[in-house]
Amino acid sequence: MTMSVVVEPENDEQETVALRDVEFCVVDLETTGGSNEYNSITEIGAVKYRGGEEIGRFTTLVNPQCAIPPFITVLTGITDTMVCNAPAIEEVLDSLLEFIGDSVLVAHNARFDIGFINASLVRDGREKLTNRVLDTVGLARRLVGGEVENCKLSTLAASLGFSNQPSHRAIIDVLATGDLLHLLIERAAGFGVFDLDDFAAMSKIGTHPQAAKLKMTIDLPRGPGVYLFVDGEGEVLYVGKATNIRARVRSYFGTGDTRRKVGSLLKLMDAIHFVSTPDLLMAEVLELRMIAKLRPRYNYAFTRTAKYCYVRLTVGEQWPRLMVTRSMKSNIGDVFLGPITTRSMARDVVDAIESVVPLRRCTVRMGRNYRAPVDAPVCSAAQLGLAQCPCSGTADSVSYADAVQAVVDAMAGRADEVVSKLTAKMLAHSKAQRFEEAGVVLARIDALETVLRRVKSVNDLVETGSFSFESGPVAYQIERGLLISAQIDGAAFSPVAPQLGFNFAELVGAPDPSEVSYPISAELIDEILCIARHTRAS
Repeated sequence: MTMSVVVEPENDEQETVALRDVEFCVVDLETTGGSNEYNSITEIGAVKYRGGEEIGRFTTLVNPQCAIPPFITVLTGITDTMVCNAPAIEEVLDSLLEFIGDSVLVAHNARFDIGFINASLVRDGREKLTNRVLDTVGLARRLVGGEVENCKLSTLAASLGFSNQPSHRAIIDVLATGDLLHLLIERAAGFGVFDLDDFAAMSKIGTHPQAAKLKMTIDLPRGPGVYLFVDGEGEVLYVGKATNIRARVRSYFGTGDTRRKVGSLLKLMDAIHFVSTPDLLMAEVLELRMIAKLRPRYNYAFTRTAKYCYVRLTVGEQWPRLMVTRSMKSNIGDVFLGPITTRSMARDVVDAIESVVPLRRCTVRMGRNYRAPVDAPVCSAAQLGLAQCPCSGTADSVSYADAVQAVVDAMAGRADEVVSKLTAKMLAHSKAQRFEEAGVVLARIDALETVLRRVKSVNDLVETGSFSFESGPVAYQIERGLLISAQIDGAAFSPVAPQLGFNFAELVGAPDPSEVSYPISAELIDEILCIARHTRAS
């Protein structure tokens, strides 16, 4: 069978701009106070740079149309007399915006300076600035923070020996900030940072103890694929996927990544390898296969797979019951639902069914010749009418067979009757204002429906058999839910292997589709779900 599905291609490339080609506009303001809502601008300074050279300068005093507080005059040297004949900010905005243009704005404590400009624009009925903004405070903390007492502009200029020393006059402070900007660009180059995106991200990386290893990311591609962290012995520590390999790997050095194991992972990492792919789908599949075979110690995925379990109906017994199991070994005729990602969710599914279908809940093994002891007690669930109790000899075989069939139907996806009974039970609890119990039933309904949807999407894909679908220029061939091959513009795609000591073709090769049988194994389910998700999204 052939099925054609079109999936939107991933946006896998990001444009980057080399720092030497960026037009920076460094700005600084003097104001009558610290609030852009209640205070006004008294002076504007701006200098544009490209490739380390000054290419333009803008400076003007501004009439704040109010008295300048004495302490501001002492701080800046700007008096009321100096600004009385200066233009108002509304008269300056046109020329300021023309000077800024599309450049990247730079300021020391940018929130203050850009905030005042934006507040002035809004008051004049204009749109706020949309330019990219860099704050040299955060960059300085990251790149030179260990060399100075603090990151005030005056401290940085004095400690680092800038030719321009700030004086609380706009143009002088701009020139000092320009000196700082270019020093920071030089320092960033030592970390392998040569483009605007990486430079802007430096302030978020923080003082990471393994920051020197950022140099390893210089040659990583900016497209989709799989990356591998490898230690000095050649052992693969971690395998991951990304739409932008370089950006994803660099993010591990950021302060926003708080995962406990990341620090030790980066400490052990000695090399980074990658496999480029045409889109994220191929990256996800290769990642799953590598993790399954290599079992890297820092990957959670293979430990997650080990926790997958199934709901099993022991039809092979005379009096079938539901149980949660990780093993697929069973008696002939047993029915399975799964795999399910967690034991707690599987338990919720069992509870959902048992709360409306009166199966036995005891764990007594009952063969075909089982006879209940004469004095066997009736279990509490049976006394409450919630279950039958064949181990006490009180169960009716005909009604029990009907209950078993209802469970078989529900596990096969025909769960309308079970869900209807659960919904009625939930509404009854709610009407009686027993909202906590109603919430428990709702959670059970959600667990049952979630598992059934997941299993149905997998089963539908497997039953489709062999089909192809397209993702941009890539044509994928799928068989029983597994990715068998791919072609790009008609040519077979073969991922380029990293230089590691294992058989890469064997590592990422497709599993045998004939191995896909019911119940589907935990080792295959993730790849089938991955394919199902991509085809369903089309």
